[in-house]
Amino acid sequence: MRLLFIRHGDPDYENDTLTPKGHREAKLLSDIISDFHIDEVYESPLGRARDTAAYSCKALGITPKTLDWLMEFPAEADPNISEDVRRAYANELIRSEVTGEYNKHIVWDILPSYYMNHPELFDRNQWRDCELIKATNMIPLYDNVVGEFEKLLASYGYERSGMAFKVRESNDKTIAFFCHFGLSSLLLSYLWNTSPFVIWQFGAFAPTSVTEVVTEEREKGIATFRTLRVGDITHLRLGNEAPSFSARFCELYENEDERH
Repeated sequence: MRLLFIRHGDPDYENDTLTPKGHREAKLLSDIISDFHIDEVYESPLGRARDTAAYSCKALGITPKTLDWLMEFPAEADPNISEDVRRAYANELIRSEVTGEYNKHIVWDILPSYYMNHPELFDRNQWRDCELIKATNMIPLYDNVVGEFEKLLASYGYERSGMAFKVRESNDKTIAFFCHFGLSSLLLSYLWNTSPFVIWQFGAFAPTSVTEVVTEEREKGIATFRTLRVGDITHLRLGNEAPSFSARFCELYENEDERH
């Protein structure tokens, strides 16, 4: 079985769609999408993902299935809980002019100065019990996404068993997910048996990039998922389209034209 995690094109977040660049990126992906031999497509309910998928689904002649849990992972941290939590987002804290309280913050968007002193965030098990996580709504949201993903994989014949999968019925289908960076990173961390913060902090997938994961059965009835490529943007290279900077931060702190 082959899984493709495809990030949406360059986003217009305000209108939940794509920028003109994002539409060009999505079109370039659709030009080569047949090379992946996709059998089924699942998409996030958010507009930027659906607009990206529309180009490829038209080229493939496939009607996508929308799954609500494929939306960008919505977990947030509450900086009002403690000074420790505020340190995680120190340079981006915003107070409400109405309530005077700090606005909630995307849970994984933490500063290096914070996580370098909290290695437990990167532990496969300990991340769930971190002080930061206790100030979020992450655990039930994470468990719901992982649970839905497990049910989907089971419907294709792969049932989770510890750190691997029992193969109830193997297949060679290729399944594509048009979704988001944060959500894809979470699902990859589940397949890799690691903390989601590992990929959130040390990975960056450009808009419309393709990440490919395949099953491997070295023993009869037992499968693992191995990653063949991460964040591939061959279609952008072929189309002479520079990758979007979305989801990245400044390469040098002095680069004022890049996101800090």
